[in-house]
Amino acid sequence: MTGTEPIYVCGATASGKTAYALLLALETGGEIVNGDAFQLFHGIETLSAAPSPAERAAAPHHLFGVLAPGDRCDAGRYVEMAGAVIAEIRSRGKTPIVVGGSGLYLKFLTHGPSPLPQGDGKLRAVMDARPLEELFAELEKLDPAEAARVDRHNPRYVSRALEICLLSGKKVSEMRDSWEEKTRAVEATLRGIWLIRGREDLHRRIALRTEKMLADGAVQEVAVLDGVPGNWEKAIGVKEIRRLLSGEIDRAECAELITAATRQYAKRQETWFRREKWLRRAEL
Repeated sequence: MTGTEPIYVCGATASGKTAYALLLALETGGEIVNGDAFQLFHGIETLSAAPSPAERAAAPHHLFGVLAPGDRCDAGRYVEMAGAVIAEIRSRGKTPIVVGGSGLYLKFLTHGPSPLPQGDGKLRAVMDARPLEELFAELEKLDPAEAARVDRHNPRYVSRALEICLLSGKKVSEMRDSWEEKTRAVEATLRGIWLIRGREDLHRRIALRTEKMLADGAVQEVAVLDGVPGNWEKAIGVKEIRRLLSGEIDRAECAELITAATRQYAKRQETWFRREKWLRRAEL
């Protein structure tokens, strides 16, 4: 791969993204940019499976451990940080290699935020109290095209379509069509790889990484940061390790619970990336 357009290396947790991105960086002279929500924070390098010091020394790495554990971060803030780093790398004639499994962060970075408004709790409560037939009738009046293609027997789909119309003052069908057209144009310019492993292989790697994580200091990381509120607390393993530290469970059960939670997360990641048709699949 040549050129300075970013290359996105995506995949489920423990699929081998770090090693693959490093090889790609060494082959192309590119620079690695973090696309993982938790590897942004310092102090949880082991817990988040961040690149090792040796890996970081082998090629330039950006946006790893740049936030304090108590900092807050969302997809919007990530895009601001990553966008600036990517632009700087490209200005030097280098290729940014964005690596991570946080689908929403990567989606915001590649496509931008969706134009559809977020849900409104009060409005949703009002709609939930109304009959489905009434909601669908109102949707038909506001947006006949959307009403024609939505599943009229699915309360969630009907209420969401109506909610968008009411909040935006626009037809959701027109907003979706415009967004899909923009998406096709954007995806024609993107370069990305989705690393895929067989289910048994991935589960084996997850179990091994969990054991290594516990052996290499993840328990100590959680102990040191316990009491510090922030996004880092949402990382897989935090609540399980806290139960271990409190004596509620032993190490074996802790490892089992973390492995199970990681498998579930990996399945959600695979579902997410399967929808991203612009990604080129790489079977490992």
